[in-house]
Amino acid sequence: MKHTILVVEDDPRNRKLLVDLLTVKGYAVIVAHNGSEGVEQACQHLPELILMDIQMPLMDGYEATRKLKGDARTRDIPVWALTSYAMAGDAARILAAGCDFCITKPFDVPGLLRRIEACLRSTR
Repeated sequence: MKHTILVVEDDPRNRKLLVDLLTVKGYAVIVAHNGSEGVEQACQHLPELILMDIQMPLMDGYEATRKLKGDARTRDIPVWALTSYAMAGDAARILAAGCDFCITKPFDVPGLLRRIEACLRSTR
């Protein structure tokens, strides 16, 4: 069975990179262009992992994650922040919003794919 991953990313280049990487690895990928759309897609499809950009229009990743973690249908889905925020305190703020893991952009592609595989293997 294919694992489903939701990519919530407003930057077209980052979104394409993630979709291409995950698709090649055999994952089913759902895409959202902002936090509001991400919440909607997560509730509709119940993916096994959400990769969430933090800085987005309409609804940022902080608010989207708080909404997902506050909803009984989606609260147990791991949400990983993918962010360019790398200042002191940023990771703590991201985790306080409810994200389960924080990855700083630019990210190590092989490392990210290994972590995703390990996460999804543990949810089987």
